[in-house]
Amino acid sequence: MQKISLKKRLVLREVSMKDAKDIAENANDKEIGNFTTVPYPYSIKNAGEFIKKKILDKKKKPRETYAFGITIKDKNKIIGVIGLANIDKNNKKAEIGYWIGKKYRKQGIVSEAEKTVLDFGFNKLKLNKIFGKAMPENMGSNKLFKKFKFRKVGLLKEDFIKNGKKKDGYLWELLKSGYKR
Repeated sequence: MQKISLKKRLVLREVSMKDAKDIAENANDKEIGNFTTVPYPYSIKNAGEFIKKKILDKKKKPRETYAFGITIKDKNKIIGVIGLANIDKNNKKAEIGYWIGKKYRKQGIVSEAEKTVLDFGFNKLKLNKIFGKAMPENMGSNKLFKKFKFRKVGLLKEDFIKNGKKKDGYLWELLKSGYKR
């Protein structure tokens, strides 16, 4: 199991079936449902299906995705998920995505986790580019992309469908050459 320690307070680790309850508890949030591909309401069944998919994804060669549970180091309870998807080894790029439970927001946790996943992508996976998407109204994600010096590439028209409505999304990219550790 892939595991990454962050500073002193966090550990990122790959998700397992024992995490279903924690994932469901933290992902069952209308705000997460509005701004991500995570459905709302979100149940333990949804969490189990997500985890099963991630376990199967680990077996693919070459690997196309990593999903890390964000945990407080001494609690081992998943409070959010961050990962890389759509890993393209030939073109050395991947997409970053994340969410965090409501009571853990605005504490710098996602920022710490994102820095670690960027390091993992650029240094361990030898990626050249990491990109991400965020709806214009998702202030937290757009602010985080700016913090890490992602470049806003443009607006993807009708890129998401949320609650039956078409939503635009900003496309952000970060090249390894522009990443400051």
